[in-house]
Amino acid sequence: MDDFVRNKLAEWGLSEWVEKFKDEQIDAESLRVLDDREIDNLIPKAGPRVKFKKNLKLLKEEENSNRETVNSVQCEQEHEEAADVVQVLPSTSDTGKRKSDLQSDASRLQSPAKRQCQSMPGFEESIILSDVKSIMTFVHARLNDQDKLSAFLKKKISDLETDKRELVGVFGKTGAGKSSLINAIIEEKNLLPSGSINACTSVMIKVEANTRSTKYEAEIEFITKEEWKDELWSFCQFLDNNEDQDKKDDDYRDAVEKLTALYGEEWKEKSSENLMENKYFKEIPEFLQSRRKILRCESANELSAKCVKYTRSDSKQGEGNEGKKWFWPLVKCVTVRVPNKSLLQHVTLVDLPGNDDCNKSRDQMWKGIVGDCSTVWIVTDINRAACEKAAWEILESVSSLIGNGGECQQIHFICTKSDLLDDSDDLSRAHIHDRIVMRNLQAKDGVRKEFNMRSKIKKHFTDDSFKVFTVSSKEFLKGKHLSPEETEIPKLQGFLQELNDCHSEIVNYVSGAYGILALIQGANSGGVDDKKGEVCSELERHMILQLANINKEMEETITAFEKCLNDGVEKSKRSYGEKLKNFLYHGKKGGAFHRVLKCVVENGGVHKPKNKTLINLNMMLASCLTDSIDEEFRKTFPNDSECGAFNGVIKSFSLNTDSLIEKYKNTELQLRFLKTEEEKIKAKLNRMIREQKKKVYSSLTETIENIMEEGYKKAAEFSGKDTLYNMRETIKNHVHSKKDMFEQAKNTMLEKLRSLRRDILEILETTMKESFELSFKTDGSSLPDVSTELDMVKKHYDELPGTPDDEVSLTGVADQVVTAEAWTQTGLTRGSAV
Repeated sequence: MDDFVRNKLAEWGLSEWVEKFKDEQIDAESLRVLDDREIDNLIPKAGPRVKFKKNLKLLKEEENSNRETVNSVQCEQEHEEAADVVQVLPSTSDTGKRKSDLQSDASRLQSPAKRQCQSMPGFEESIILSDVKSIMTFVHARLNDQDKLSAFLKKKISDLETDKRELVGVFGKTGAGKSSLINAIIEEKNLLPSGSINACTSVMIKVEANTRSTKYEAEIEFITKEEWKDELWSFCQFLDNNEDQDKKDDDYRDAVEKLTALYGEEWKEKSSENLMENKYFKEIPEFLQSRRKILRCESANELSAKCVKYTRSDSKQGEGNEGKKWFWPLVKCVTVRVPNKSLLQHVTLVDLPGNDDCNKSRDQMWKGIVGDCSTVWIVTDINRAACEKAAWEILESVSSLIGNGGECQQIHFICTKSDLLDDSDDLSRAHIHDRIVMRNLQAKDGVRKEFNMRSKIKKHFTDDSFKVFTVSSKEFLKGKHLSPEETEIPKLQGFLQELNDCHSEIVNYVSGAYGILALIQGANSGGVDDKKGEVCSELERHMILQLANINKEMEETITAFEKCLNDGVEKSKRSYGEKLKNFLYHGKKGGAFHRVLKCVVENGGVHKPKNKTLINLNMMLASCLTDSIDEEFRKTFPNDSECGAFNGVIKSFSLNTDSLIEKYKNTELQLRFLKTEEEKIKAKLNRMIREQKKKVYSSLTETIENIMEEGYKKAAEFSGKDTLYNMRETIKNHVHSKKDMFEQAKNTMLEKLRSLRRDILEILETTMKESFELSFKTDGSSLPDVSTELDMVKKHYDELPGTPDDEVSLTGVADQVVTAEAWTQTGLTRGSAV
């Protein structure tokens, strides 16, 4: 069974039959040719069976209609194409033609099917992918495990599967309208609770498509019992030691709010050990068993009502809710899955609370998710958006984590509630509309000007990566004063649709399958014995040259980083004393700072006061080091997917297979495989670099944090009289005694860069060597004949725009014309092959 069948059953409201279809191995091909008897056996119940037959009939009619459209276009253009071919072939003297002209010629030489696909984005691509997956499953089953080449090929087929998922992080202070925005964009008005003055989202919520069921689902992940036990002890200690503290203090209120949510008023009379008794968790046995809780509902309303106790804190939670428990303090993350939402098939929206959580596992998850976001949405009320302190503080606090320390490509600053106007009661609808539009333009201009003044953010992001939206969820749903387009919700939906587009994944799968089948058929047919040594020698020569280029570029990059870091070390040594003094003494007197510093040393140098700016002494000490490399780092590891790391040297890696195919015609199939392997290994390396560069960047602060750990522990041990003085002196003396930590941080980062260089070169060399040695130096006589499958996949490969061979060979035009007859034959052959 494949994704096409699973998705269709979910789309048709027949998810309960997925397992039956899976057991019977029904794939996309067999689905289309099921007869009545087979359908009766698969779905014995009359109601669902009738629904299935109706939808299957509509599917076939839709596919036939699409094919007739292609056939019609092909028939009309076929003779014209043949005439064009003669006219556009360049003469041998046509060497002065511009690249754009040659590309235009290549475009004209593409098959009508491919040109039709380009004019119809996503045209039948899911069907193509399903077909090719079915073919490769069939081929995989035919390969034995007895020889090295077969085992190699089976692994390559298994490695074709990739799961592309883009994360969009949604930030904003309480009341900014995050939940309403997400509800409007996915057109589920009541999914995420919103609108309460007193309540706010307190846990991380992921929203994605439910591709397995037509139900609304929530998967709730809890922190561990041990983590809650530690947190509970910390709360009790804090409250016991600060009985006289101002009840309005944010940290005090946070501790009381969490304890009251879970225990009501009982916590006041109990010890932390008593509060861990199982009776308090009988409604959530999953927490005690370290399991995830799954909620399944028929509607968004129902799921929202059931989820609220796991996701929302409410300052009025005790009023009128006596005896009701709220479990959000125990929740690590909630994943909400929405049925029939193709917009979210490859995209996850993440509603992120602030980074003021003292729980380490939640904090680690928060950092991981934020670092993995390809786009970040900063949501704020349009009123005074340009000078809204909280929104800009959020963006500045995460800029290094999502920029050089992450993979964020775009920041969207989203101004919500754009429909609200003061003194609009006496205005006509036309005047209200005009004032809203004018105010929105002014807001956008103000936000962009503010962005240009934020140097801390601009170190990581360019003007092109920053966009401003003025949205109104209310107007999008009701349309009283603004058209849907003017609410800009459709713009954000369009952006998500682009992110969701799985075209590149389909191209990668189909081109990879084409290469594998080419290798199988080439190895099976033989015919290269007299040339294989010569081809291998040329491949090795090309690879040595390419690896030398990569090594040279990476060595130069490491040298550049070393120079930057040397400057950073010197600045750190000169400035750390003043930074410590400003933090430990300047303007900080009395009990208030005593509590702040105590929290800092007890939490490894980090304190996250509720609703206030994050305090991170480790980042402060490492700031000169990170500042020294930021510009070089962004240039070396750009988050823009169009640019390659290390000045694009890996992106340009090539074994020159195209020229070798021209020179050694009888090795074309094997070289075709190597060409697709090049693309796959470069994609794999790009993913690896994207993950490793986060570790390289964070290593500076992490090294400082590790070296400071001993000093924090000593400072945390003090209590009673002179505690503030002793903590200050301990931290100051520890830093003075460890001032070589800046040099250690530099060396750690450089070693990580060198390790990355070694890994890249080793992976490239070993993978490509194995591939071309198995392609040319291994007996393939035991491999099956896949000529039929190769022809079928090649046709699909030619149909897809964006494949590596879009630049059509000017000497092989006839092969590129896919006629209506060929299309029909493909459909007939497909069924017999799988």
